[in-house]
Amino acid sequence: MNQTEQSSVHPDPSNQQPLEERVNNRSHRPDSDAFRSFMAANWAPASTALPARADVADHAARRRRAISVQFTGERLVIPAGALKVRSNDCDYRFRPHSAFAHLTGLGVDHEPDAVLVLEPVADGEGDDGGNHRASLYFRPLAGRDTKQFYADSRSGEFWIGPRPTLAEFKALLGLDTEDISELEVAITKNVGEPSVGGISVRLVRKVDENIDALVDTARYNTAKDPDNMDFGALDALDAKLAEALSELRLLKDPWEIEQMKVAVAATAAGFEEIIKALPRAVAHRRGERVVEGAFFARAREEGNELGYDTIAAGGNNATILHWTHNTGTVNEGEMLLVDAGVEADSLYTADITRTLPVNGKYSEVQRKIYQAVLDAADAAFAVAVPGRKFRDVHNAAMEVLAARLEDWGLLPVSAAVALSPEGQQHRRWMPHGTSHHLGLDVHDCAQARAELYLDGTITEGMVFTIEPGLYFKDEDLAIPAEYRGNGVRIEDDILITANGPVNLSAALPRTPDDVEAWMARLSA
Repeated sequence: MNQTEQSSVHPDPSNQQPLEERVNNRSHRPDSDAFRSFMAANWAPASTALPARADVADHAARRRRAISVQFTGERLVIPAGALKVRSNDCDYRFRPHSAFAHLTGLGVDHEPDAVLVLEPVADGEGDDGGNHRASLYFRPLAGRDTKQFYADSRSGEFWIGPRPTLAEFKALLGLDTEDISELEVAITKNVGEPSVGGISVRLVRKVDENIDALVDTARYNTAKDPDNMDFGALDALDAKLAEALSELRLLKDPWEIEQMKVAVAATAAGFEEIIKALPRAVAHRRGERVVEGAFFARAREEGNELGYDTIAAGGNNATILHWTHNTGTVNEGEMLLVDAGVEADSLYTADITRTLPVNGKYSEVQRKIYQAVLDAADAAFAVAVPGRKFRDVHNAAMEVLAARLEDWGLLPVSAAVALSPEGQQHRRWMPHGTSHHLGLDVHDCAQARAELYLDGTITEGMVFTIEPGLYFKDEDLAIPAEYRGNGVRIEDDILITANGPVNLSAALPRTPDDVEAWMARLSA
């Protein structure tokens, strides 16, 4: 091979176009002075009207104050997160981090790269009498006289539509707003050891790697002994903030409760679409996808998105706890387990499961299994009252299921032995927990301490699921054949009030008779 041939196969690396720029090779974007001048002219003036203050603004302010008083004298940094690439220059639909959404009140797709900074001030002199002043840093709308307006496919108005101005977000949220170009200084100024007059920074980590790097660099550059930094202590510093933000969501305020009701209502409508789609699902080689699609359409019509990937599991797939491939068939005579939730525009999600007889009627064995799960759920409801322990909900459901498994002759020991810490044989057919908190995340408050979560006391304002199940796999040789291939879960979303639990998802039938009547009505 001569030199010319070699260079054509292996071009000089110094002349290579950067990889990140190559996604633009598929199209030509004009860049002449004449084009830029023409693009900047003759646009209708933008409206200067400011939006009314959002209902959520006062609630978000109280949440910020609750965090402020826990971290007096420290700077708190809560990023929304960055856009994530799906393929080349196509991004996934953006969803802000839940802590950011909770403290700002922003839902839907606001606001990539934004960061909420709580700056320490003298005690009581901050926002709403707190110890911090909050500022939201984000990339404001570019003017139509800028190149960004038409050339930036990630943030330009020509590509993604209008975006809020600093003034609009300030009016909407009751929150000071700043251009993101000022963010680096806001985060790094005066960072250092408090013992020598510096400010300690706490960060919600692993949300935006650029902000992680910015905080880490500031800490390193201002450390007394940077080569021997205690990174474990710094991680613990940040983890404590994540923990506090998670625990703040254990009790929902009135605005959040209304958002949960919106999400549940949309989810109930989605389940009705599923039942209507069952004939087409039965006829399709991937009937589970038909079910998934019917629910997703309603989620996008009524809300922002799915709260999590839908589980649409027919027959034996219902015994796979997190079956989200949804590639299987939906067959007459089998049951269909659907675990699904709509995420409202506010980003609060429902989480509901129903197990349906595909042909509209439970068989004798299916009904027996279903009734056992329903009885376990009702037992859990009975103890889900203020003052009881959260773990009592799970224990009450397990007592019912263990007794039923003993009655059916499936347990190798007595129910009492199985329920002991040394036993637990019944968990072969019910391996998951019965409840989890629900809200902005489907598994909300996940960073909360165990003493406030699993070992916590049920309190007015909590929202959580009750979802016992029984799962008998086709391949399970420890049980008679009649049980195999049947999985049942019943899941409802519960609001704790002073008077006890309120089933937010009560509009969806739960008893086997009511489910059959519901399906018959919708099928007709």
